[in-house]
Amino acid sequence: MRRRDLLDLLLLAAVWGGSFLFMRIAVPEFGPGPLMELRVGLAALTLLPLAALRGKFPLIAQRWKAILVVGAFNSAIPFLLYAYAAQSLGAGFMSVANAVTPVWGAVIGWLWLKDRLAWSRAFGLAVAVLGIVVLVWDKLNFGAGGDGPAVLAAVSAPLFYGIAANWTKRFLSDVDALSSATGSMIGASLILAPLAIATWPAEPVSWQAWSATVALAILCTGFAYIMFFRLIASVGPTGAVSVTFLVPVFGVLWGVWFLDEMLTARILIGAAIILIGTALSLGLIRWPARRT
Repeated sequence: MRRRDLLDLLLLAAVWGGSFLFMRIAVPEFGPGPLMELRVGLAALTLLPLAALRGKFPLIAQRWKAILVVGAFNSAIPFLLYAYAAQSLGAGFMSVANAVTPVWGAVIGWLWLKDRLAWSRAFGLAVAVLGIVVLVWDKLNFGAGGDGPAVLAAVSAPLFYGIAANWTKRFLSDVDALSSATGSMIGASLILAPLAIATWPAEPVSWQAWSATVALAILCTGFAYIMFFRLIASVGPTGAVSVTFLVPVFGVLWGVWFLDEMLTARILIGAAIILIGTALSLGLIRWPARRT
């Protein structure tokens, strides 16, 4: 990996880790629906000029149905789940839960597309699930005021990323990433618009919440997609997805630094188990070959 690629990887992890911080800041004033509508809508406006300059509109219009599904499963639904979770869960917790995304992608690919799943990768999936159990065990309180629903939202969101990744592989493998991203952001904004309108905040929103929302949309969504595309082109999908291992580091760091969140032993242990399991499931850690 070249030095530039490594810098891009670190910057992308820092930016995506910051998305959980910005959600924590903005969601109390906006609410989940309006915040996520602004996130995808402003991100779409960021990507539209680039898509127009590269002549992507005809392709987006031609494949709009499949791209709309990606917008629902890769943006609208998981973003809304994370925004709901951000009302009561810390940025560090959510960023660690997000690290299981490649695991869900592998599981769904095995179940739906019949992708081959070696025993070592299956073991990695089981380890990652164990890490999720460790992470959430003390928070599964479904009583009044409990964090149980928020925890379920946070750990369920990566499942939809996995569905979207396999849908893209099945139906949009011939569509470039910029077209998919731009079209999916437009689709997600259309899907979330009714909820955003119905739940728009009645009180004026502070400049701090607006600033966090703009950063979430332009920096953590629009700009981050462009960086991710560049990484895929430069180091390939497996190399690019390794950003998953760095996002929790920055997510936890930003939460502790800016929001005074507690860094508990359970979060550290859960994160370690999840990342080891994810690395095994991606084939980034391999078992030593047997000697004959």
